[in-house]
Amino acid sequence: MFIVIEGQDATGKDTQAKLLAEYLRSQGKTVVHYAESGTASEDPFIAEIAKLTYGSKQDIDHKTRVMMYLINRYEQWRKLAEPALRAGDVVITTRSWFSTLIYEGYAAGVSRTFIRKIHKNVMPERYFHPDKQVIFTLSDEARAKRLGKQGRTDEVWKSQPDEFQKKVNTGYLKVAKEFEVPTLDAAGTVEEVFEDLKKLFEV
Repeated sequence: MFIVIEGQDATGKDTQAKLLAEYLRSQGKTVVHYAESGTASEDPFIAEIAKLTYGSKQDIDHKTRVMMYLINRYEQWRKLAEPALRAGDVVITTRSWFSTLIYEGYAAGVSRTFIRKIHKNVMPERYFHPDKQVIFTLSDEARAKRLGKQGRTDEVWKSQPDEFQKKVNTGYLKVAKEFEVPTLDAAGTVEEVFEDLKKLFEV
């Protein structure tokens, strides 16, 4: 089973993905869980690219970032997801190609046609058809408050002004509608959101 949890920064994707992985393991399932960002990867190659793409001070063009994200996306899919899915295990990822389409496309202005094309040329068809997926949503005010508490404003996307963040929010809503992906309000407590997630995924 392939599960994707998407959403803007500070919506609690990683927290909920970890809870879901633990919950499914408690049911006897073997689960592989990773974040497509690669920032927490133990693979030196993936971690190094993530450090470059997410750093806010590097002079990297947005189109270049798209390709760097894709490198990490493909490498983690090849090394982690494909073997697990072949073995019949559960794969949970936080973020997907939607993140690049939204942040780099809708918000940063890179051609969305270009983003779609290179992903279709590189990623296998299975990648585009998760068994279960969701997009977490959060108001601009709630998101800004959570980001302030996190204090992680040195990352390229979290350091963007409010206008950029609003474009990201709008992009997620458009993608949810276009690709018919269910949304889940992430404004509740961790426990409340997790209960809603389990109901949505029917697990």
